[in-house]
Amino acid sequence: MSAAVEPPDAEGGYTEPEGLGLLRRRAPGQSVMEELLEVRGNRDTRSRAARVFGVHLLDAASRPWYWGALGERAVGRILSALGPEWTVLHAVPVGEKSADIDHVVIGPTGVFTLNTKRHPGQRIWTAKGTFLVAGTRHPYIRNAEHEAARAGKLLSAAVRHSVTAEAAIVVVGAQQVTVKEIHKSVTVLTEGQLLRWITRRPVIHTEQQVALLAAAAAQPSTWRRTPSELRDPVEVARSFEALHRLVEQARRRRLGWLLAVPAATVASAVGALPF
Repeated sequence: MSAAVEPPDAEGGYTEPEGLGLLRRRAPGQSVMEELLEVRGNRDTRSRAARVFGVHLLDAASRPWYWGALGERAVGRILSALGPEWTVLHAVPVGEKSADIDHVVIGPTGVFTLNTKRHPGQRIWTAKGTFLVAGTRHPYIRNAEHEAARAGKLLSAAVRHSVTAEAAIVVVGAQQVTVKEIHKSVTVLTEGQLLRWITRRPVIHTEQQVALLAAAAAQPSTWRRTPSELRDPVEVARSFEALHRLVEQARRRRLGWLLAVPAATVASAVGALPF
């Protein structure tokens, strides 16, 4: 069972035990960034010619981690607009393996577990327990349900009263999101709908209840019996951003070559025309 949350101090505030601040400071997408950096690193190992022509840095193994990090970072930027009455945790390690919750949001309107899915330019269709990306089925609904139920159970044990967490899947960058039928326990949102969905709901928690839940959520032992060592989020984000710059540089060079070749062909054709 997770450790119980300490009661409020004499002034009504909460004192976070030493060493727990790192969980509060975890960067959006930190878990997937760590996985990406483990698989790929952040150095440019391409040949000189490959760099000149903008050859891709990311292989099939590392690309999903990179895309996932971009999605979670985008949602993290949106959540940063929430006011001080809200607590937002990112990449929360949970369970005994490498699982994490992309975002845990706690505030006056409830406790929310957010699962970010980045599918740029794709068409999303969802109804009942079905979630299709460009016609391909994914188990996102089932996973989101499990994630929220687990979070509610762990927080309930920590604060010693029943806590319900609501699940949402936040779709980033899709061309179209069609919710054919609203799910009973999982809400599917675009990134543009997220803040309204969280904040425009009835208030169900007092300020003290929010503080208690936030204090519980900030404790690594709430989520794991044996909390793992947490890496410095600044170091992880810095390494990811270095890789991101290289990826973007390669993309711009590929685009430059794609534009340059047709232009050169046209110029050559025009030069060959008689006057």
